[in-house]
Amino acid sequence: QVQLVESGGGLVQPGGSLRLSCAASGTIANIYAMGYYRQAPGKQRELVATRTIYGSTNYADFVKGRFTISRDNAKNTVYLQLNSLKPEDTAVYYCNAQKNAREYWGQGTQVTVSS
Repeated sequence: QVQLVESGGGLVQPGGSLRLSCAASGTIANIYAMGYYRQAPGKQRELVATRTIYGSTNYADFVKGRFTISRDNAKNTVYLQLNSLKPEDTAVYYCNAQKNAREYWGQGTQVTVSS
């Protein structure tokens, strides 16, 4: 089993920044990729960004260079830097890990962009 613990959400004004963190623990060997999805009220969960163990990244089109995903292998932690935030980025952000054809999810962290 893989456990994912998230932190870093909060309330920020439009144009502001946040950094989300997701720490993996448990049986973390063979985790192929980690990343973030988000879900806004009344909408389906959608991909934000992922990063494989090889360093390959995949970003949603709406990111458009505003967000950056990175990973600290020594800490088994993935980070999502959110810059130039917009009100439409308001959502619960979920950490995701992929291992052996299974997916694991964090508890979610709320990001609210509002003036």
